[in-house]
Parts: sequence; C-alpha cells; structure tokens
Amino acid sequence: MRHRLALTLFVVATLSVSSLFADDAEPAASALREAISKTIPLLEKGMAGSAEQRTCFTCHNQAVPVMAMIEVRDRGFEIDEENLQRQLKHTAKHLKRGQKGYLAGKGQGGQVLTAGYALWTLDVAEHKPGEVTAAVSGYLLEYQKKSDHWSHGGNRPPSSGSHFTATYLALRGLDYFGTEEQATKIEERKKTVRQWLLKKTPKDTEDRVFRLRSLGYVDADEKTIQQATTELLEQQRDDGGWSQKANMKSDAYATSTALVALLRDGNIKADHPGVRRGISYLLETQKEDGSWHVVTRAKPIQKYFESGFPHGKDQFISMAASSWATIALTLVLPETP
Repeated sequence: MRHRLALTLFVVATLSVSSLFADDAEPAASALREAISKTIPLLEKGMAGSAEQRTCFTCHNQAVPVMAMIEVRDRGFEIDEENLQRQLKHTAKHLKRGQKGYLAGKGQGGQVLTAGYALWTLDVAEHKPGEVTAAVSGYLLEYQKKSDHWSHGGNRPPSSGSHFTATYLALRGLDYFGTEEQATKIEERKKTVRQWLLKKTPKDTEDRVFRLRSLGYVDADEKTIQQATTELLEQQRDDGGWSQKANMKSDAYATSTALVALLRDGNIKADHPGVRRGISYLLETQKEDGSWHVVTRAKPIQKYFESGFPHGKDQFISMAASSWATIALTLVLPETP
C-alpha cells in the first residue's frame, strides 16, 4: 500500500512537467535550459550590485552565484565574463585584506564560513594557490584545533550556524589549498574530524547535506556514504522538495542544496526518481522573473541594501537558493550530442 501511495505521489508531482523526463531528451533539455536562462541575468545583477555597494565578500552574493555562473558557462550558456572576473577579484581582494589576520590566527568576520566559502569560490575558478590562500589554509588548520570539528557561532540559518557546514568548508579549503608544509597536520586533523562525522547525528537538512558532502574528504567508507545518502533522500517531501527543518514547508534552498549533494557526493544519478521529483519541484516553484523566493530566517546584522536581486529583505537567501537551484538544474541537463 505504501509503495502504491509513493508511486501515485510521484505521478501527480510530475504531471505538469510530464515532458521534462520523456524518452525524448529534447523536451527535457528545453525545459531545463529555459529555466536556467531566466535565472542567469538576475544572478549577475545581484552579484554586480553587491560588489558595487560593499567591499566585503559574501557567500550569498559572490560564492554560490559564482559557482552557478561557472557551472552554466561550462555547459555552453552565455554569461557576462567581465562581471564574473570582477566577482573573483572582489573575493581575492577580500582575502588579501585579511591576510595579516589569517597569519595571526584571527581570520576575518564570519571566520570559517568566510574563509571556506571564499576558497571554494576561488577553487571553482581554478585560482592558483599563493601566499594569501596559504595564509587562509593555515588559519583553518589552526583554528579550533583542539576541537574534533569546526563550528560557527553565528545564528543566521540555514547557511550560518551548522557545524557540519563549517566543517565541510574547512575540509574542502584545506584539501584544495593546503600546502605541502601543512600536509601532515591536515591528515592528522582529518582523522580526528572523521570520528566526529561518523558519530554526530545531523538535525536538519543543512546538517545532512554538508555531512554527506564532508564524508568524502575524510575517506569514509562506501557504506557510510550510502547511509548518509539514504537519510537525506528519506527527508524528501510529498511535493518533491526538501524543507530546511521538519516543521517547515519545502523551499528551493533546502531542495537544491539536497539535490546537489545527492548528485555530486551521493552517487545518485539524474534519472533517480527522487532527483526527478526534486527537479520537478524546482521548475514548478520558479517565479516568472526566473528567481526562487525563500523567506529569510536570519536576523540582519548589517544595514539593509538592495543588490538588484528581487524579494526585498528575503533577497540574500533567495539569491543563494536561486544559485543552488541553477546548479542543480544544470547538473541534470542532458549532454549535448
């Protein structure tokens, strides 16, 4: 009975986008490309607007949008390359301004989140390691070194406050920008963090997403990764989406971050029923202007400003969600013959 109910829900969830996953790949490609193309100009506007008004680097207006732009560019979409390069320079300059602080073990505002997301941004753009990135990786290696994981004391959910997110960002930053001189300490740190990841229970979608994404960096076995993948899949709602917390409705941020984690780190293929339902959810909830609207849960710590991205005081989480959604859609886009 449960199996039949699940099958019925899957059919209902996909009726309005039935052509998306038809045997003929063309309709699927068309639907995905249209959705992605509508979002690109909005993300570019939000990135540019933020960089014009603020010297600081942000995960919502630089990091994830940059990742999305590089992802779509590599799949043949036209983007504003000049704007992309400006965002990368903006990110690099921010780290450069904090170099002395990183060398002193103080870091910058946002601590691990800022350092980790900035290194991630530079990495996807194939930024060459140098003195600044070595200073940042050195900071990540020494910061909270007496703890068995990295943490962040912020309370701006969903992206700020999860220990799993902070741990993933630090592990990833060390993996890509750690120096040869730091290699022994990095391996020792990974062994300690591995034990924490294996025993710590995630509480919400952000935790589950970044626990799954962290496991590969500490050489977790296939069974552990499969279990984490299954746990994340089991949180999918009847509407095809994921919610940030159990008592909340599905939204584009939770759904797209879950899909990217499953596709990139959970060995889940694009034709998996859960992925199909998640992609259907994203296509059905995209706004006419090309964005996805997610209501913020974070209390503002900076003076409000308009970046050019829609949704007013919800614009920053909505921009992050729209960026992750763009990445998710791009990952399931059929290859061009």
